[in-house]
Amino acid sequence: MNDAAADAVAGLTLELVEQARAIRWNSAPQDVRDLARQCLLDWIGVTIAAAGDPLARLLLDDALAEGGTPAASLVGHAERVTASQAALINGATSHVLDYDDVNLSLNGHPSAAILPAVLALAESKDLPGAAALAAFVAGYETAARVGLLVAPGHYARGYHSTRTVGTVGCAVACAHLLGLDAQRTAHAVGIAATQASGLKSMFGTQCKPFHAGLAAHDGLRAARLAAAGMISRTDALECTQGFALTLSPDFKPNAARAAPAKFYLRENLFKYHASCYGTHAAIDCVRELRETHSVEPRRVERVTVRVERGADRICNISSPTTALEAKFSLRLMTAAALAGVDTAGLEFFKDANMRDPMLCALRDKVVVELVEGWPVMQAEVIVHLTDGQTVHARQDAGVPSTDYGEQGRRLREKFTRLASPVIGAARAASILRYVDAIDDGSVAALMRLCASANRLGG
Repeated sequence: MNDAAADAVAGLTLELVEQARAIRWNSAPQDVRDLARQCLLDWIGVTIAAAGDPLARLLLDDALAEGGTPAASLVGHAERVTASQAALINGATSHVLDYDDVNLSLNGHPSAAILPAVLALAESKDLPGAAALAAFVAGYETAARVGLLVAPGHYARGYHSTRTVGTVGCAVACAHLLGLDAQRTAHAVGIAATQASGLKSMFGTQCKPFHAGLAAHDGLRAARLAAAGMISRTDALECTQGFALTLSPDFKPNAARAAPAKFYLRENLFKYHASCYGTHAAIDCVRELRETHSVEPRRVERVTVRVERGADRICNISSPTTALEAKFSLRLMTAAALAGVDTAGLEFFKDANMRDPMLCALRDKVVVELVEGWPVMQAEVIVHLTDGQTVHARQDAGVPSTDYGEQGRRLREKFTRLASPVIGAARAASILRYVDAIDDGSVAALMRLCASANRLGG
């Protein structure tokens, strides 16, 4: 970057920091506040459902062995740990099912990277729900703009944006909650940015959810260290050899700065299938074909799934052998949808099911075709039937809902289905009511509701 280019982007980090610091809960638009509560509810639901996962137990046992002053709750567990440990464990747990929300500007999972740290910090300091949600929105908006700053090359190069960009957004959220000034918040951004890491090659392994936990842990730590006086560069996003110019071949300050009054939270995408979001359009296409053309496995000769080329490095594991790998397999998830599997539930996602002969035979009839220039979350499914008929459907899962009432209804249904088997219907209903009233509520009280009286997963 030459001197003229450097001058043109000077102050970008501080500019984004000031935008984030200006966010206040009471002055935020009503739909933004509704969406923030929806993100919170959805995050709690997927985290409760995953509380018994081996990764959650592994991280919890490690935290207990490490020790520390208990200050924060763990979703679905009775044990209390430090705020940083809670951010790590709750963050990883919330992403372990790959059922948490998505934003395409970030190209990752914002709530899993930001909410665990915000909630742990707010609980440890007994801060109110409104302050925590305002901080979440501030971090979310920063993460979206930092994502745009380095898109698309950052993600395409192999970085997992949930970990890299998410850490920066989380640091801003925690700085907002701590009430840091612009300079201190910019230092937090720098401390977070220099910790950025996370490889997409880990998709389909436990390291992918671990990335979300690390984003929350390191973002919280960055804000705390900045509050304590630690010094970083205050132009870490834009400087030579900084975050953007080191981690991406693309550098788009104008995209990051565009429409400063815009809320990217309105583009949040919620999941209704328990798999990588890149598989959702294909699943929905198959469901449409089953409903409109009575497509059944016995009638299928072969299937073509057409998706944007970038899906090849996200969700195109050809022959998955584990349930975790299956979540990143267009072929397997398309076959599951053709077989009528309930992809919104968790019962299907067991390693043994990935070896089912009927499912594997159906999977082997699916061919993935990569297309240039399509919307990144669009899919077309073409099914050739044994009677010579061909049927097809096309859907774009990247279009956010604007019917927030219907979205809220679906999320409440999803939450109840995920949470009730783990914590009971009565406590699940209590959490629903508490999230609805979180503006005037206590984060500590909410997290106590989300904890369990019994140890899970071990």
